[in-house]
Amino acid sequence: MSVSERTLLGPGPSNPYPEATLGLAAPLLGHLDPEFITLLERACARLRSLWGTENPLTLPLSGTGSLGMETAFANSVRPGDVVVVAVNGLFGERMCEVAGRYGAEVVRVDHEWGRPVDVQRVLDAHPAPKLVAVVHAETSTGVVSDVGALGRALRERSDDTLLLADCVTSLGGMPMALDEWLVDIAYSGTQKCLGVAPGLAPFTFSERAWERRVQSPPVWYVDLGLLGAYVRGGPGGRAYHHTAPTAMVASLDAALARIEEEGVDAVAARHEAAGARLREGLQEMGLELFAAEGHRLAQLTSVRVPDGVDSGKVRERLLHDYGLEIGAGVGPHAATVWRIGLMGHNARLDRAELVLSALRRVLER
Repeated sequence: MSVSERTLLGPGPSNPYPEATLGLAAPLLGHLDPEFITLLERACARLRSLWGTENPLTLPLSGTGSLGMETAFANSVRPGDVVVVAVNGLFGERMCEVAGRYGAEVVRVDHEWGRPVDVQRVLDAHPAPKLVAVVHAETSTGVVSDVGALGRALRERSDDTLLLADCVTSLGGMPMALDEWLVDIAYSGTQKCLGVAPGLAPFTFSERAWERRVQSPPVWYVDLGLLGAYVRGGPGGRAYHHTAPTAMVASLDAALARIEEEGVDAVAARHEAAGARLREGLQEMGLELFAAEGHRLAQLTSVRVPDGVDSGKVRERLLHDYGLEIGAGVGPHAATVWRIGLMGHNARLDRAELVLSALRRVLER
C-alpha cells in the first residue's frame, strides 16, 4: 500500500516528532506489564510537569481530544447542574452540546468568533454555577483566552465552582500553569503541539473535582473512579479496566521526553517565532488576519480568504502540487477563513517559509 507523504500544516493532525514515530515502532508491551506501568507513570509525570499541575489523577485517555471533553462532563455534571460555557468558536459550541447531554442547565455566554473570552461577562452569566467551561486556545479561530484571569475571578467569588479548560491546541505549544490558574479539569489531544499521532487525550482532574465527582457516570468507559483504579492503583494493586493503547502511550512518552530535553520555554519560544514569521509573511502578502490582535495563537493562525478566491481550490492546489495541507474555516467562516498550524515538529521557521512560498505561488496563479 502506498501512502502519500504530506506536510500537515492545518489545525491538526500535525507531523509527529521523529521521536514519537520511533516510539510507535518500539516492541509492544502488554498493558499490565511492569515495564509498561513504569512507562505510563513516567508519561503521567511528564504531563503533570508540562501542564503545570500536581494533580495525581493525570493520565492519557484512550481516545482523541473529544473523549477528553466527554470524560470531563461525564464525571462532573449531574442532571440539573448549572454549567456556564463561554462560546467563542466551534469547540465552545461542542461543550454546550456535551454538557446538555448529561442533563446540565447550560448557560451560554456567546462571543464574536475570533475574539477572546470576556471574564466579566462569564461571571455575570450566573451567580453560582456548578461548573464553568472555557476553551483556552480555540482551534476554530486561532484565538487564545486568559484562563488564569477567569480562574482567579471565579475562586475569589466562590469556592463552589469548578473550572474546566479545553487545552487541545495549547498543551505543548505554550506555557501552561493549571494550578496557578486554578483550573480543576483539563483535557488535550496528542495530534497538535505534542507532536504525536491522533489517538490519546491527555487529561487531568484536581482533588477538588475528585471530591465532587459523579460516582457512577452513565458512560462506563470514561468513569474516572474505574480509570483511577488502573492508573493510580489501590490496596489490591491496579484494577483492569480496558486494554490501554500501549504503543500510543510509548509514543507520547517519547515525545514528552523530547520536549523535556529541549526545554518547555524553548519549545514555546520556537512556536512563537514560527507563528510570528507566518503572520508577518501573510500580512506582507496583503492578507488579513482573522483572530483579534493581541490574542492570536502562535501555533494556529487564522487568515481571511481574499475576495474572489475559492478557498477549496487553493487548498486543493496546495495539496496536489506541494503535498501541503492547510485547513478551511468552520461554521459561519468555513469558506472565508484558512487555518494554518505550525505545531509541534512543524513549529519551525522553515515550515513557515514553506507554506508562505507555496501559498504565494498558488494565489499568483
